[in-house]
This record gives sequence, C-alpha cells and structure tokens, in this order.
Amino acid sequence: MAFDSFRDWIHTLDRAGELTRISQTVATELEITVLADREMKSPGGGKALLIEKPTVNGVGSPFAVAINTLGSWKRMALSLGAETVDEVAAELGSLMKAKPPTSFRDAIKLLSTALDLRHAKPKAVKSGPCQEVVHRFDPPSPRTEPWPQAPTISNLESRRSDSPPTLLNLPILKCWPLDGGRFITLPCVVTKDPDTGERNVGMYRMQVYDDRSTGMHWQLQKVAARHGRRYYERRERMPVAVFLGGDPVFTFAATAPLPDGLDEFLLAGYLRKKSVELVKCVTCDLEVPANADFVIEGYVDPTEPLRDEGPFGDHTGYYTLPEPYPVFHVTAITHRKDAVYPATIVGIPPMEDFYIGGASVKLFLPIFKMNFPEIVDIALPAEGVFHNLVFVSIKKTYPMQAYKIMHGLWGMGQMMFTKYIVVVDDDVDVHNTSEVLFRLCANTDPQRDSIFTKGPADVLDHATSEIASGSKLGIDATKKLPGEGFKRPWPPLIKMDAAVKAKVERLLGDAGDKS
Repeated sequence: MAFDSFRDWIHTLDRAGELTRISQTVATELEITVLADREMKSPGGGKALLIEKPTVNGVGSPFAVAINTLGSWKRMALSLGAETVDEVAAELGSLMKAKPPTSFRDAIKLLSTALDLRHAKPKAVKSGPCQEVVHRFDPPSPRTEPWPQAPTISNLESRRSDSPPTLLNLPILKCWPLDGGRFITLPCVVTKDPDTGERNVGMYRMQVYDDRSTGMHWQLQKVAARHGRRYYERRERMPVAVFLGGDPVFTFAATAPLPDGLDEFLLAGYLRKKSVELVKCVTCDLEVPANADFVIEGYVDPTEPLRDEGPFGDHTGYYTLPEPYPVFHVTAITHRKDAVYPATIVGIPPMEDFYIGGASVKLFLPIFKMNFPEIVDIALPAEGVFHNLVFVSIKKTYPMQAYKIMHGLWGMGQMMFTKYIVVVDDDVDVHNTSEVLFRLCANTDPQRDSIFTKGPADVLDHATSEIASGSKLGIDATKKLPGEGFKRPWPPLIKMDAAVKAKVERLLGDAGDKS
C-alpha cells in the first residue's frame, strides 16, 4: 500500500484506532520526549502521537509533530500494507527462492512474481508536493571566527511562526536533558558515490548548530561515510539531501541493512507496490521523493575542519559523548503546505526503534537462510538495543555447527557490531527470552561452550576500550554432540505425554461445561 504523504499515513493510523491526538500546547524541548517515552514503554508499544500544537522555545509552530508512528507490530505492518510483518517477509522469501520455470504453471507463477516488481524501479518526475514551499539560503561567507554556540532562547524569541522555514523554527526536538542541542531524529539522508553514481539513503542523526548548519553523524562504517571519504580524497564539495516524511516505508528502507550499492528506493518501491517518484532538488544534483513532507538540501565541504557533535541520548540507553563529525551546510529548505514533521526518540529500551529493527530482521531472514540454511529464526531482544545481543536457532546436524553460524553472522553487514551471539536448537523460540536463558544456563559449560573473538564495534558503544573496535562473545547453547568433546549421555528434556495431556484437557473441558 502506498501513502501519498505523511499526513495520509497519519489519517490511516487515526482510522485504525492507532493514533492519539494531543491538542494541548507541548514544548519540543523535552516535553514531547516525556509523552513519547511513556507511550513507547506502554504494552505493545502504545499508540502513535500527533502533537497538534508544538512550540519551539515558546513560539508556536505551524507544523504538527508525529512520533511513535512505527512503534508497534501492528503499525509496522500497516506501513507495509499488510496484516503482519511476517506476511511481507514470506512474500520476499518466496521471491528470493524463485527458480527458472520447469512447466507452464511455474512460468505463470514466476510472471506473477515479476509483475509484483514492476513498481520497484523509481521514476523521475518534474515536480512534486515536497517543493510547494521553497526557501533558498544565501551562500555562506568563508568562516574565519570560531564556531558559534548552539542556538539559544534569546536568539529565537523574535522569530514568528510564519517566518520562512529554517532549522531554528522547524519543530525539531531537544530529546534529553544533556543533549548538545536539537536533533533531527528521522532524517533520510541521500548521497551518491562520486565514482559510480550509486545512490544511498541512510539515517544519521543531525544536530542543529544554527539556522543553516548541522552535524552529520554518519558513522565510520556507514555507506554515506564511504561516499564522503571519496569526496574528501577528491577535495570536492559533497552534495547531500535530507528528506523527512512522505510514505513511512521510506523511513523503514533508510534503516534497512541493505548491501552496499543496492538502492533503498528499489526496496521502498517493492514494499509499497508503487514506484517511488523522485524530483530533482532545487539547489543540488540529487533526487528526493516527490511526496516527502520536508527536504533539506545542502553540502559537506571537505576543506573545512570537523566539528564536535553531541552529547546525544542514544539508543544504547546512554549519552553518546561529543565526537568530531562533518558539518552539513543548508542551501535550501522545501516542504509541503500541509507538512507534518516526523520524529522519534531513542533511549533506554523498549522504544520505537525496536519495532523498526525487528521488522528488518524478519524481512531479511530469508537472505540469512540463503547463506545459512540451517538457521530457523533470529531475534534481537530489546534489551540488546539492536545488535548488542542476538539469539539464533539452528537445526543442528554436525559438530561445531553453532560456531560456524557465529562466525558467519559476524561477517554479514551490520551484524559485525554484535557483541553477544547465543545459538540454540531449533525447538527454542528465540523471541522468548526466558526460554533462551533457560537453555543458555542448562546446556552450557562456560569454558567449553564459549568463544571470544575481536572485530569492528559500533562507534556508539561506550564500553569498548577503543572506539569502533572491541571483542565479541559467542555461546553455544545447543545440545552437544560426541564430536564436540562431550562424552556423557545427554538427558531428554522433560515433556508430558501428549495423549495424557490431551485427555486431561478434555476432562477439564467437560468439568467446565458441567459447571
């Protein structure tokens, strides 16, 4: 299902009973976070929130703020036009397993699959709602003075809510008390490889420095950072475009762990079953979705020094301390006339990002299974804040198979950041943390069944001794085989006889009927 705008998505949530409207005035400084944090930690992720009257340093904003719109399994499925996320994963899995047809019936099935992909490729259009309002910025003068401090209340008070859009009057959140400023938290950042022209859409937080510049927190191992290094080597100004809103599937695609070089707009087009229409930016040579709500155009200049970004209350549950990152300079801000500002917050789990990350795991599980057919299921518990902790179940058939899976997963994309991998047998529900911990404690000898290794680490991980480099622990909690050095008989798991259990359940049912 394709959504024409973020407001269209909001209306869908409202009709589905998944939206709470907040009509009172709420400050973008910390107060929205309090509301959103409480909602995200409600059973099942709570409801999406539409803040109808946000204020920026006491000044009313003409744009409503929507938050937690993807923060439940139901809302994630709605955003993908399905009843459940598993349904979408099954469709993608069948596509991945498509084989050359051996009969006319197989050919028809394969044709049907191909037709489902007819909308995957994005298409260019000349104009779009995202450019209904255009505000260009004058070129900045060469910087000779020190960097200014983050914007303060005093230099914002005079700004009217109907002023042209700048970074200082959009309803951008200050999320947590020790944050270094306001942060754009759901930016879809568009860059291109200067050598191949391949596009990437990633999500990297952006700290607002002033009315026309932000930090660009693309981490060391991210694709946009690789694009940036090439521009730095070439000493060329790097065009960057940031869009917010539009179809919610754009947000999901920007966070999805796609292989380097695979266009996120292809995934978005496939999921929404409609081509993503792209319009050229007004001040740089990049394309953005025509139905986006906001677009922030600009560049990164490789000739200027990096600037400290942060602190920021991060998805790790701790503040990320200041580190130097590139500065993004704004050349234009465009938006729809009826734009809604999308935002999220991260922090101590569970939060909205748990459902977004969990949907990625479900969707890309078929790809993992293509590489490792013994994998049954994978789970990233909320307590692991994404890749810190991974549970994986396998159908074990030979000795040391669990270790093969550990090393294989550590070598796949963002799984390289995983600190702890626990492998269990195929009869374990990896989404039941209690069940996994039971097997972990019951089936392991700590020295025999553990392995330490080293590798890349998430730059946001404050516990590593060196930034972006750390150790990893794998634990084999599967049933042990003789070839793994286990020479004792392995005891059976306690289970009730199925026939006896069924008989007692019938008796209980009869007793209930008589009462």
